[in-house]
Amino acid sequence: MDFVELEAIEGLRWSWNAWPTTKNEVSSLVIPLSIMCTPLMQSTDLPILPYDPQICTHCAAVLNPYARVDYQSRIWDCPFCYNRNRFPISYSGIGETNLPAELFPTYNAVEYKIDKVDSKFGSNLHLGYGWSNGFSSSNMSLSSMSVGTPRNNGGAGAGGEVKGFVGPVPAFVFVVDACMVEEELRAVKNELLLVVEQLPENALVGLITFDAMVRVYDLGFSDCSRVVVFHGGREVSSEQTQQFLGINSTKWGQQQLGKTPVIQKLGFLLPVSECEFNFTTAIEEICSLAVVMPGHRPQRCTGAAISVAVGLLEGCSVNTGARIMIFTSGPATLGPGIVVGSDLSDAIRTHGDLINGHAPNYTKSCSFYNQLSKRLSDASVVLDLFACSPDQVGAAEFKGPVESSGGFMMLGELFESVQFRKCLRQIFSRDEDGHLKMYFDATIEVVTTKDVRICGALGPCVSLRKKNSIVSDRETGEGGTYKWKLGTLTNRTCIAFFFEVCDEQRAEPGSAFLVQFITRYRHGNLGVRKRVMTAARRWAENKSPEITAGFDQETAASVMARLAIYRAERFFARDVVRWMDDSLISFASKFGDYIQEDPSSFRLSSNFSLYPQFMYYLRRSQFIDVFNCTPDETAFFQLMLNREGVVGSLIMIQPTLFQYSFDGPPVPVLLDVRSISADVILLFDSYFNVVIHYGSKIAHWRKLGYHKDPNHENLRKLLEAPELDAQQLVMERVPAPKLIKCDQHSSQARFLLAKLNPSVTQNSTYIDGSEIILTDDLSLQDFMDHLQALSVRV
Repeated sequence: MDFVELEAIEGLRWSWNAWPTTKNEVSSLVIPLSIMCTPLMQSTDLPILPYDPQICTHCAAVLNPYARVDYQSRIWDCPFCYNRNRFPISYSGIGETNLPAELFPTYNAVEYKIDKVDSKFGSNLHLGYGWSNGFSSSNMSLSSMSVGTPRNNGGAGAGGEVKGFVGPVPAFVFVVDACMVEEELRAVKNELLLVVEQLPENALVGLITFDAMVRVYDLGFSDCSRVVVFHGGREVSSEQTQQFLGINSTKWGQQQLGKTPVIQKLGFLLPVSECEFNFTTAIEEICSLAVVMPGHRPQRCTGAAISVAVGLLEGCSVNTGARIMIFTSGPATLGPGIVVGSDLSDAIRTHGDLINGHAPNYTKSCSFYNQLSKRLSDASVVLDLFACSPDQVGAAEFKGPVESSGGFMMLGELFESVQFRKCLRQIFSRDEDGHLKMYFDATIEVVTTKDVRICGALGPCVSLRKKNSIVSDRETGEGGTYKWKLGTLTNRTCIAFFFEVCDEQRAEPGSAFLVQFITRYRHGNLGVRKRVMTAARRWAENKSPEITAGFDQETAASVMARLAIYRAERFFARDVVRWMDDSLISFASKFGDYIQEDPSSFRLSSNFSLYPQFMYYLRRSQFIDVFNCTPDETAFFQLMLNREGVVGSLIMIQPTLFQYSFDGPPVPVLLDVRSISADVILLFDSYFNVVIHYGSKIAHWRKLGYHKDPNHENLRKLLEAPELDAQQLVMERVPAPKLIKCDQHSSQARFLLAKLNPSVTQNSTYIDGSEIILTDDLSLQDFMDHLQALSVRV
């Protein structure tokens, strides 16, 4: 069974592709029943359907290929709850030879392009547009199914409505740290000016700067620079923010159904077409006003600035898609969300301080940002963090709202770097239709058959606490619901969902069960779309070969990594490692073939054999072993793992290593110190770092300039090959990984040596001229020996 091919069809990876029928049997599997779902996975065969989906009136499942259809009476039976539903009149032509695309057996995933905008926007372009006059098997053309969306060329009218535009508009509030040094501030301003040029004319923009004070720019006032100033040391509520800015907020629940939401005529949030000159002028005039006393850090009120930005968006009722983008170069030293005091004698917190309770501001600041997370979710606002500083900036405290809103986090050293420019431009890139590649205001709903219960989800999502009969009382991560909210998501965003079996009425082995994921989101043009993914698997008897054959060890490793991170945020690292070890021993004891009390007899079949190796590298990874990492770095690593798919997660857990030599094309080699050789080049990819490691002989020849000699063309090609592959890796990822070039025995080689299996150490008796690693860590072989010995015990 090729799990990668299945993922390309369904957008899903299952830890177990056949499920036992009872809770006791499921608990004996050790690895939980879970699905890694990539809601918007790119697919060339995905049909875009320009009409509304047919929804079951009982369980809210969407019509799918597993439904039973009575063509004569135009009725379909829901495969989830067996409720009978009648097709609307637009499906009058349905038949065995004239099927809508959602019933095609090959379309496990379809996307509905809903022409009408939600009723709260008062726009309905194509009411009555249905399957029969849009898309059927007799007139199907996937590539031609596109419906135009009117473009806004106007701004907010005098009465407060957005004139010349039907439907919602995106909003962007840029929050700039005015405490940066002049060179860094100039780099940020230059990039923001380029961003504004790329924004749609109808996009709303706002500008806030902060140091010891928070300044909100009135972009509608042309006579001079006009700002509203907030004291950075005080926590200001949403209502107070709106009162000071002169905003009369109208909540969504108070609006009349079917009426267009009123976006007030305010200078703090205006369409680009109306304020481009004023916005550009304001950006150019930003300068550092902070006076830094000797021996002190700048007075920086980051938390207050974010709170004001959220209050602004809440007051303007922009509940359809907005981003708050923070650009900062240091930690908050003032007001809510403070990270460290301004006195340089107060060292910024480390992992040791967090463990020992010596970080007095951490708990209170995290509580403040967690409260912001709720406000961001309710207002459908995304929080992005761009931080460039040689020191920490408080990303560990920021992690909550950034992750829960699906926001972007970049930690770098300089805003003048290529990495920052690439990240920002990638976020504001456009698709082939000219729309921003941004998807806002998303929800994911899960529907299952009656024998399956939903436990929760781990990833960039927030539980909406909506319960029904398929929601389990046992929660994992964001649980207690069948529906989750996402501020934004990308084609790579992946969420892990966890399930359990309900054995009140035991399912029949061999019968099928279904799981459906319904993702509703706003496209780059802010039109509403629904992606529906439906998948079926079979129940299996306990100890059935179907269960073992359906185990996906790569997905299992990714799921366990997320669970380990979830535990690491709540328990000490040693307790997490102990939990991982206990789980692995139970797993090996369950699925290994061995004679009791005989470790040498222990064997794992091929579809289980790599899993212990993944767990070995996970134990040593920066996600669990935080030695030599700051809390900010750990927060960034964990945030990235929690949204990456199976392939990316595995690279983070167990990096890849390729060898380049004169003997032929590059080949993958073991992630082991024995793979280092004097006459080869190694390309190491740990997702966050890409290392080109030159053997000592290759490095010597390069320094002598042999590669410039036409007689040594092979050496030139050998040196070029890993550089081209490394550049490709750097280009594909956002944020871009750090590219490191190093020679054998050089100091930079530590980035490679720290991740290699230490099979040869200073304690090895037979070295044979091999590279050695100075460490007391267990090697993979020693780890496996211990695992085998513990697994075969009675």
